[in-house]
Amino acid sequence: MKPDIRNLDLNLLKTLDALLDERSVTRAAQRLALTQPAVSGMLVRLRDSFGDPLFVRAQRGMLPTARALELAAPVKQLLSDIEQLLQPAHFDPRSAELTLRLAATDYALSAVVVPFLAALRERAPGIRVAVLPVQGMQLLEQFERGAIDLALVTPQSTPGELHARPLFDERYVCLLRAGHPALATGGLSLQDFCALEHALVSYQGGGFSGVTDEALAGLGLTRRVSLSLTSFLVLPQILRQSDLLAVVPSRLARTQPPRWRAALAARAAGRGLPRGGLREVIRRRTRRPARSASAPCRGRSGATGSRASAGLCRRT
Repeated sequence: MKPDIRNLDLNLLKTLDALLDERSVTRAAQRLALTQPAVSGMLVRLRDSFGDPLFVRAQRGMLPTARALELAAPVKQLLSDIEQLLQPAHFDPRSAELTLRLAATDYALSAVVVPFLAALRERAPGIRVAVLPVQGMQLLEQFERGAIDLALVTPQSTPGELHARPLFDERYVCLLRAGHPALATGGLSLQDFCALEHALVSYQGGGFSGVTDEALAGLGLTRRVSLSLTSFLVLPQILRQSDLLAVVPSRLARTQPPRWRAALAARAAGRGLPRGGLREVIRRRTRRPARSASAPCRGRSGATGSRASAGLCRRT
C-alpha cells in the first residue's frame, strides 16, 4: 500500500523517536507511560507505514535499520516543531508594535489609564493606545466587532456575557464646595445627604437615578437629583459654583488640581450607600467560565464609608 500521511497517527512518530533513543520496547514503553504490548502494536503499524522493518532483534535490545537511522533526525525535528507550534508565541513588550484599543470612562482614565500609560511608555514604547468611549449597552457588540480589546467599566454596567475581574477596592465620598452650609456642623449625616440637591453622572445620558438611589430605596429614603451629566469632567467646576452635592469615587476626588481641591470638600459617604467601581472584562462566557474571571468583586464596608471594587474588562 502506498504511504499516505492521512493514515499516519502522529503519536506513532513519538513512539518511533522513543524506540530510536531507547533501542528497547520495554524502556520505550516506560518512557511513553504505555504498556509493552501497546508499543509493540505501534511498532507493527510503523513498519506498515514506512514499508520497512525499522528495527531488528539483537543480543541486547534492538538495532535500527538504515531506514530507521535516516528517519531519526527528521522525526526528532518534526516533533520539536510540533511542540513549538503548540506553545504560545513569546511576547517581548519592548519590541512589540501594535495598537491597543481601550474603552474607558473619564473616571477610569484618571484612576487607571493615566498611570498605565506612564508605565507603558517605559516598558513597551512601540505600543499605541487608542482610548474610546464606553458605549454602555453596546459594549458587547464592540468586543464582537473587534472595535475594542479592553474596557474599564463598573460592575453594574458589565454585560453578563462577559467575564470580569476586579482591579482594586474603591471608596465613595460626597463632594461639595468648601463653605457649603451643610458643613457648618462639620459632619454630613445620611439625613443631611438626602435633604440636599444632587448632581449625578449618567454615562448613558439623561438619567436621574442610579445605584445610590437604589441603595437609598432599600433604606426607605430618597434624594433629589437636579442635574444629570454624562461625564465627571465638569462636575468639580459645577460643585464649586453651586450648593449641589455629588457622590464620586475617592480616587477622582484626590486627582483634582490643587486649586480645585482647595475649593471642594470631600466627606465620607454614609453607611448603606452602594458599592461600585471598575472591572476588567476579558472574554465571552463559555460553558465553563474561567474561575479567576468569574470571581465576584468583593466590596468592604469601612468606618469611613462604602467601598467599591474596581477592575478591567477585555476580550481574548
